[in-house]
Amino acid sequence: MTVALPDPAFAGREYPATPAYSVGREKVREFAAAVGAQHPAHHDLEVARGLGYADVVAPATFAVVVAQRAEQQYVADPAAGIDFSRVVHADERFTHHRPIVAGDELVTVLHVDSVMHRAGIAMVTTRSEIFAVGADGDREPVSTVVSTLAVRGEGK
Repeated sequence: MTVALPDPAFAGREYPATPAYSVGREKVREFAAAVGAQHPAHHDLEVARGLGYADVVAPATFAVVVAQRAEQQYVADPAAGIDFSRVVHADERFTHHRPIVAGDELVTVLHVDSVMHRAGIAMVTTRSEIFAVGADGDREPVSTVVSTLAVRGEGK
C-alpha cells in the first residue's frame, strides 16, 4: 500500500479569509509566559501604553497562533490529501508589518504557495497574510507567516 502525498495541483490556491480572531490580553500574557518573553510590554498594560501601544504587545511569534488557524483550512481539506499524522513542521518565517496588540481583530488569508514531491516526501509551503480589521471593515496588514511542512508518504 502506498500513502498518497498532498496534491500538487493545490499550489496557487487561496482560501477565504478566516473568521476574525480577537486577540485577548490574557492570551498575549499566557503566550509570552509560555515562550519566555519577559519584556514588560507583553505583560503590563501601563508599560505597553507608555511605549505608545493601545494594549499589551504580543511576542513576534504570536502570529503563529493566528496563522495555524488559517492553515487548518488546507490541512482539513479532504481534496488536499494531507494525512496530518505524517506531517513534520520544517520551517516558519515571519515578516511583521506592525506589532500585534491585545484588542486586535485579525483575519487571515491562506495561500498554498507550493507543493513539491521529492523522494517520497511532499514539501508544502503556505503563506498566511494576517490583517487587522478596523471598525470600518478596512484591512491593515499585520504579519505574513510562511510555513513549510514536510509530509512523508509511505511505500510498502
